[in-house]
Amino acid sequence: MRRELLSELFDEDLGTPAELTSSLSDLRLINQLFGGTRTTVNLLKRVLAEGGGRELSLLEVGAAAGDLPLSAQRLLAGTGTALRVVLLDRMWSHLNSCSAVAVCGDGLQLPFRDSVFDVVSCALFAHHLEPEELRHFVLEGLRVCRRALLINDLIRSWLHLWLVYAGLPLFRSRLTRHDAPASVRRAYTLEEIRRMLQDLPGVRIEISKHYLYRVGVLVWKNGS
Repeated sequence: MRRELLSELFDEDLGTPAELTSSLSDLRLINQLFGGTRTTVNLLKRVLAEGGGRELSLLEVGAAAGDLPLSAQRLLAGTGTALRVVLLDRMWSHLNSCSAVAVCGDGLQLPFRDSVFDVVSCALFAHHLEPEELRHFVLEGLRVCRRALLINDLIRSWLHLWLVYAGLPLFRSRLTRHDAPASVRRAYTLEEIRRMLQDLPGVRIEISKHYLYRVGVLVWKNGS
C-alpha cells in the first residue's frame, strides 16, 4: 500500500469550534478503545523499568487537548508513578480546553532548553511528518529529553484502512470521518520507520507493534 500525502482537517483547524470540539471527543474515544492510551502507557512503563524511579516528566508534542497523556497520568498514578505532563501544540485552539500546563509552539523547534524533560512523547503526530522532518523531530526531541523519545502512531496497511472505514459510524465529527482514513494512508510501516531512524548517531532504538495497528518507538538518548 503506497503512502499518500492527504490533508487532515482537524490539524489545519478547518472546522467550526463545535466541529473541533466534537473531533477532540472522537480522538479521545479512539485512544481509549483502539490502543492509543494503552500503547503510550506500555512504552512509559518500559522507560520506568529501564531507569527505575517512580516519577517522570513528560513533554507531549502535537498534544491537542492532551487527553492521551493525561489518561496515562491517571493510569500510572494507580501504580504509584507520578507523571508530570506538559502539552505542546501548534494550534492554540486545540489546547484551550486542556487541564494541564500547555505551550503553543512548533514541534520541530521545541521552545525548551536542553535536557528539560525525562521523556518527549508524541501520539498520532509522526505520520504528519515527511522522512527528513521526522528525523529532525527525533533529534530535537532527544535534545530536550534526558532519557528517551517516544513515538506512538499508526501502521499503514490495507486491513487497518478497512477497519477504519468500518468504524466511521462511531464518530460524531465530519472532521474525524475525513481524517481517520487519511491518517492511515499517511502513516508509515514499521520497516519504513526503522530505515528512517537506523543511522541516527549514538542512540538505541526499540520498535514494537501494539494493539490494533499501533507502532511504538523508543529512541534512547545516548544509546542508554
